[in-house]
Amino acid sequence: MRRIKLFYGLFILLVSQSALAVSYPLPPEGSRLVGSVQVVTVPQGNTLPLEAFAAQYGQGLSNMLEANPDVDPFLPKAGSTLVIPQQIILPDTVRQGIVVNVAEMRLYYYPKESNTVEILPIGIGQAGRETPRNWVTAVERKQEGPTWSPTPNTRREYAKEGKTLPAMVPAGPDNPMGLYAIYIGKLYAIHGTNANFGIGLRVSQGCIRLRNDDIKYLFDNVPVGTRVQLIDQPVKATVEPDGSRWIEVHEPLSRNRAEFESTNKVPLPLTPALHAVIKGEGVDALRAAQVLERRSGMPVNISEPTHSNGLSKEQL
Repeated sequence: MRRIKLFYGLFILLVSQSALAVSYPLPPEGSRLVGSVQVVTVPQGNTLPLEAFAAQYGQGLSNMLEANPDVDPFLPKAGSTLVIPQQIILPDTVRQGIVVNVAEMRLYYYPKESNTVEILPIGIGQAGRETPRNWVTAVERKQEGPTWSPTPNTRREYAKEGKTLPAMVPAGPDNPMGLYAIYIGKLYAIHGTNANFGIGLRVSQGCIRLRNDDIKYLFDNVPVGTRVQLIDQPVKATVEPDGSRWIEVHEPLSRNRAEFESTNKVPLPLTPALHAVIKGEGVDALRAAQVLERRSGMPVNISEPTHSNGLSKEQL
């Protein structure tokens, strides 16, 4: 988590690539586990930051940092391996419309009459300017070429840095909302960006930011009236049809600025339902404890017996 925070002052150095959502077939009844982990090798002569690999494989920067804590985010070493966290536990909620899990900085879109889920990485609100959580709303309208009207608070914050924001930023390539916006509720939007950074970081004014190809995909496919649910599930767990138990643990979002600036880990919110999976019969207790401590952002099988009590990079 500490390494993720470094990017809030340095993210402008990163160069992002365009990438489309990763599409997964929905799992069978009773299952919530989709995809598989990939491991790739950083090519010789690499000059790209970790963000570029994140974009290439449809991940946010936070997802890649969780999965690869020992990798240099500015210049991954040639010949080293990168874990691509493309195995995911679907959120514990209805598979309908758009589901945004702010804790893992991912958006899930369940197209109607389709047996797939599209998973897109997102950027969310800064500490103190939070993206809403635990909220059900709908797509109110869509706009190509949105304008941006910064709030008085936003304009004051910019003024403190010696920057002047106009009351309204017109549509176009310099607009921070990008070229497409999907408005949810009355105050928030899912939109693009005019800068190639921030996907997988807390950098917005509270809205949900996507890479430009991803927002174009949603804009073209999500109808007005679509259900939108925003949740906060840093820990996801599932008991699969074969009886295996899996948990996926992300670093929880800080609840205030002091907690955000602290180097201490934010406590995990373990609900009774999560405890039932983690503490249930047939669980490797040591392995479960290690996974909760490591917080790799990837599903791990905590069933007993396991092949090893150690946690390899690929397993975490």
